[in-house]
Amino acid sequence: MNVASEFAGSSIDDLKALLDGGTLTVYSVARPATADRPVDRSDVLVTFKFASPAFGPGSDGAETAKFAANPVTAVSVGTPGFARACKVDGTVIADFSAGPGHREIKFAEVSCSQGAPVKITAFAFIPEGGWPERPDYYDSHPHPGFAMPMIP
Repeated sequence: MNVASEFAGSSIDDLKALLDGGTLTVYSVARPATADRPVDRSDVLVTFKFASPAFGPGSDGAETAKFAANPVTAVSVGTPGFARACKVDGTVIADFSAGPGHREIKFAEVSCSQGAPVKITAFAFIPEGGWPERPDYYDSHPHPGFAMPMIP
């Protein structure tokens, strides 16, 4: 989880409460280096709306995220790379890793296809710095035949 600076001192329970009725937007790749930066190189794959309350009691390290609808229809084609959680008013709370493998948000599907259902099967909070991605992948935009760019 990469928390926006405005909420950096918040506990996990505080963050969960902020997400009541908010949104979880799933993007393809090129996660911004921080949740404070806009998403400008990724396509929206699907957007989930959190229920209110957004989370039920967790168990075994996993959270019980509650959504208004799950599954939701994808609006674009791609492989999930990260998800941005926002309050009802659109204020960014945090970015979460998403996709297969060791990620915070897991789906029943490996990729998204426009018009097809996408279902979240697991949700966990991994502390900041625990992401599996390499730091030089943040804000990256790969070009065939060229090395991944390095962020100074």
